[in-house]
Parts: sequence; C-alpha cells; structure tokens
Amino acid sequence: MRVWVWLGGIVLVVAALLGVASMNREAIFMMIAHSQLPHVDPNHPVTWAQGPATPSAGKRPPNIVVILVDDMGYNDITFNGGGIAGGAVPTPNIDSIGREGVNLANGYDGNATCAPSRAAIMTGRYATRFGFEFTPAPVAFERMVGTEAQQDDVVIPRFFKDRLKDMPPGSTRGATAVNRLAVPPGETFIASVLKSAGYHAIHFGKWHLGAAPGTRPEEKGFDESLGFMPGASMYLPEHDADAENSKQPWDPIDRFLWPNLPYAVQFNGSKLFAPRGYMTDYLTDEAVAAIKANRNRPFFIYFAPNAIHTPLQARKEDYDALPQIKDHRLRVYGAMMRDLDRNVGRILQTLKDQGLDHNTLVIFTSDNGGAGYIGLPDINKPYRGWKATFFEGGIHSPYFMRWPGVIPAGSKFAYPVAHVDILPTAAAAAGATIPAGVKLDGVNLLPYVTGKVAGRPHQTLYWRSGQYKVLLDGDWKLQTSGALNKVWLYNLAADATERNDLSRSQPEKLKAMQALLAAQDAQMVKPLWPSLLQGPVFIDHPSGVRQRKGEEYIMWDN
Repeated sequence: MRVWVWLGGIVLVVAALLGVASMNREAIFMMIAHSQLPHVDPNHPVTWAQGPATPSAGKRPPNIVVILVDDMGYNDITFNGGGIAGGAVPTPNIDSIGREGVNLANGYDGNATCAPSRAAIMTGRYATRFGFEFTPAPVAFERMVGTEAQQDDVVIPRFFKDRLKDMPPGSTRGATAVNRLAVPPGETFIASVLKSAGYHAIHFGKWHLGAAPGTRPEEKGFDESLGFMPGASMYLPEHDADAENSKQPWDPIDRFLWPNLPYAVQFNGSKLFAPRGYMTDYLTDEAVAAIKANRNRPFFIYFAPNAIHTPLQARKEDYDALPQIKDHRLRVYGAMMRDLDRNVGRILQTLKDQGLDHNTLVIFTSDNGGAGYIGLPDINKPYRGWKATFFEGGIHSPYFMRWPGVIPAGSKFAYPVAHVDILPTAAAAAGATIPAGVKLDGVNLLPYVTGKVAGRPHQTLYWRSGQYKVLLDGDWKLQTSGALNKVWLYNLAADATERNDLSRSQPEKLKAMQALLAAQDAQMVKPLWPSLLQGPVFIDHPSGVRQRKGEEYIMWDN
C-alpha cells in the first residue's frame, strides 16, 4: 500500500511540475537563455591608435563618415515634415545633414532587412550576387518566429525543419553558430578600398555580416573595430536603474531578444566586455575619441549603432523629457530617437571642433524601414509596408549626403538611388581605385548631386528575399510573391505610396516588367543557406493588431 501511495505522490508531483512548466514556458525559456549567455568582462578603457601629431603638407582627401542607423522609419525624423508622435521628438542634428547637403529623396535600402542591406553598403553590390540573401539568425530564433502565432491569426508562419540539413556546417548548434552565416571572404569591402588610398578605417557598433575566420571587420579592411558581431544588443542591462523598457508581448522576435542578448562589445576581436552606460552614448563617446585621435590623417568611420532597433530601451532622462507622449511604447521609442539624434549631433560637432567639418563627406541612412513588429502605426508614413516588405515603407529610407563646398547645401535629388552607391561614391571622393574584376551595382553619385551630370543614376533597381522579388524600372515597380502567387504593379510617378495596383489594368506593362525582373534574377546566385522560416507581414497595420481576412500581406522568407 505504501508503495502505491509513494508512486501516486510521485505522479502528482510530476504532473504538478509539468503543469507549472506549461504555464511558465516563457519564464523557463528565459532562464535557460540567460544561463547560456557568454561571459562578459567588466568595462575597460579603449586605446585608439594615434595618427600623426601634425597634418601632412598639401591637399588632403576628405574624411568619410557613414552613419547607418537601424530600423529607422521614413517618418521618424522631422526632416520629412512629420516625426515621432506628430513631431514631439525633433531631430535637428539628423535633419541638419540633409539641410546642409543633399536630400536623396528617393533613397532605397539594399534590402528590407538589416544584414543583406549592410552587405550591399559594404560591397557596392546586391547581396544576392554573392548569396548573402537572408539575415543571419540562430536556429532557435527562426524556430520561434516560424512557429508562434496569436490565437486568432489568419495567416500562420512556417518553420522548415527539413531544410536544416542544408545549412552550412557548424551553423545550427552552439552560441556562436550563427557566426558561420557570413558574407563570403572573397568580397571586397569599402574599408579595404579606402585603406588602399591611405585611409585609417574604423567600425563602430553593429556588424551582422559574420564572424567566422576571414569575415570579421578587422579582416575586411577595418584597422579598428568596437562593437558587436550579432544583429542586436542590449542598450543597458534589463534591470538597470537608468533603463525604461518596453516589451511587445505579441511579438516572438521581441520575446527572443530580451533573454538572449548580452550587454557587451568587443574591441578588435577581444573578449567580450561591458560598455560604459547606454550603448548609443558609449559608441558615440568612443567615436568622438577616435575622431580626435585621427584628426591629422584621412579616416573612414562606419558608425552603425543598433538604435533604434529592438529591444526598446531608453534612458530615463530622455523618457522623462517626453511627458506629452502618453503611450508608453511610443514614449520609449521617442526617447531612443531623442538620444540617437543627440549623439549624431555630437559626432558632427566634434568634426567642427577639430576643424574637419569642411573636409568630411557625411552619409546618413537607415538599413531598412521601420519595423511593424513594434506595434507603432505611423513610423513609415506616408508609405505602406514595414521592415521585411519591399513596399516603400520597408526600403525607402532617409538618405542624406553632406560635404560643405562640394555638395550644394539644401539641395534635393529626386531620382532613385540606393545603398549600393555608397561604396563607389566614397571611393570617388577619396580618389581610391576599385579593384579590377569587381562588378559593382552602385554608381558614383557625386557628379549627379553636384549638378555635373543630369539624368538617372539607375534605370533599374532589384531586390530578392527567397520567393519574394521586386524590380524598380524607371518609375514602374513590380513586386512578385511566389508563395502567394501574386503580383503588384505600381507607377510610382503617379502613385508614390502604392495605393493603386495596375497589374490587371496594364497587362502589357506587367509582362514587360516580369521579363526585366527575370533577366535581373538570372544574374544572381543561389543563397548560401536556405530560408528556414516564412511568415506573414501585413502591409497596412503593424503587429499587435488583429489580422483580418482580405487584408494585404506578403510572406517574408528568412
């Protein structure tokens, strides 16, 4: 009898534990994730290589500063007439780059997600030319995003477990496995091009282009690198006294990031160590120090903070400065933007203080449009769509170039340009030579923005993410979704916000565009690894809003 009582007790205990586990699945997941975070050393000073004590004689080529922010929506800055919360968060410093230089009003991102877009900037080439088609992500992330949905969702995401066997060796298991998903070592990066012309090249912030041998910043032409290799980072420890946090409970991406991201950086491949304070502030502190250290020689700075990508974390000082914003999530987001703009201003002011302002080409843009999964409806206005879509909201970003005395202040360039143009433009400014045999998709924009050359820099631009493909030819834009067996055709000259699909009323134009798209597609290569997930992104409302049948959406592959 006692044995049966004892066994019965065990069964009850096990049942209770299983019940608790099912009720606290997310809490258990977070505990396991936290236990697997890498060791992070305390903060320690960074010593920047010092340039010459005095400048060399003669004319010096311009310094080049590329500021690439993360997930900024077209309507997140006040330059475009709006701004966060109806203009409650002014962005005077970011705006000044456009006002004191050229506004590339139809500037397009390399991709609708971060890593392929960054690869396009670094190489001047479509990332699909070398197989870097999808954003590197851990398999656990892909599984979580590809399997979780809200109870009443109309469209359910998919996780392709059977494709795991086709992943590159070593890329599916372990804390650093995702580092194997990288830009091929043979690609020529902008830092190498500029270094060949005598530039000292420095990377700050997010990399997300791989960390396998031969793919780290220090191996791609950067003399110094301070930042993090994965696609995201904490801005502060979650429970830091100075942190104001906003979590999006409906979003599996957000639920994955909070327990899995360290608060850490590396310097030139060192062991991980903690930043000093808020991440964007820290990276800017060090960028200011690096500018001062290199004031007497030509330098290239690639400043790529993770702001304003999730996790949504702001400093209390910035949050408290926006009491007029009543929605907590929007207020945190606005506070992050306030901090980012202030830090862009600090970099610009340092260039002025060091007497470098008039001999520096500053390029500002975002890697892609604002993310719908943060649940804020207005960040990409007036455009439809979000990050991960090739609607204008996903790939049409703020894009400015400023070079006093060379690029006319307050100018506007209306023809489409793209991220692939940054490398050839910087190389031309520096007097650097593109290595023989490197096929660029970008062009040097300087003759266009200075008025020396008229016309379109590009007749066509192209994007692809798995079965989702897009072509811009002149003013006509074709989007095709193999997963949905659907096409969209827009004339952006008459319909810049993509409201009037002409695919049925213009069959001849559709046929011609499909042929052009097929010709572009034929030039690209097979992805280096397969898409593991396919999920819906609704075009006209952000996540956190109930899906309804009949609404427009795309299927995103990654």
